[in-house]
Amino acid sequence: MSDNQIVDSSFTAIINASIEKIDIPTWCFTLPEKEYQSCSPAHIAAGFTTAPDGTRMSINVETIGGSLMVQHYVETLGERDHLILDSDSDVFTPTGRVAIHVIWELSVKAIDKNHCEFTNRVQSFATPDMLASLDRQGIPFEIFRTQRQPMSIAHNKGETPLFAASIERHALRSQQPSKAA
Repeated sequence: MSDNQIVDSSFTAIINASIEKIDIPTWCFTLPEKEYQSCSPAHIAAGFTTAPDGTRMSINVETIGGSLMVQHYVETLGERDHLILDSDSDVFTPTGRVAIHVIWELSVKAIDKNHCEFTNRVQSFATPDMLASLDRQGIPFEIFRTQRQPMSIAHNKGETPLFAASIERHALRSQQPSKAA
C-alpha cells in the first residue's frame, strides 16, 4: 500500500453466463440509473457522458460512510472482459468538499463455458487537497485511513454480487433475439 493509499479492496462473485456474452464497458456505459441503485442502498444516481477529450465517462453518486461522493470515472482500459476507470471524485464532508482519487477495476475470467468469475476492485488514494484538509483539522492520515477502510470495504463487498447479477442480466438480455415489429 502506498503512503497515500486509503483502501485496496477486491471481491469476487460468479456470473452464470459465458465469457463471450459479457461486455463490461457496454454494461457500464449504458447502465440505467434504477439498475445502478439496485446494486447498493448507498447508490443514489448514475449516468454517462464523455470527458473533454471524448473518452467515455461514468458519473456515479453514492454515499459511503456518511459522505456524499460524486465520481467522475474516465475509461482508461475498455475491453469486453476488463474495464478500468479512473476518477478524481468529489467528497462532500461536514468540513467541505475535497477530492479523492479512485481507480475502479472490473474484470471477468472464464471458469467454464457457462460461468465466469467477476472481480470488483476499488483502490482509493488521498489527494494533496484531501491531505491538506485532514491536516487543517488535525486528523492524522493514518487515523483517517483506519476509520475509512471498513466502510469502503463493506460497500465493495455488498455491491460486488449485485454488480455481478446485473452484468449477468445484461449479458443474457443482449443475446436474446430481437422481436419483430
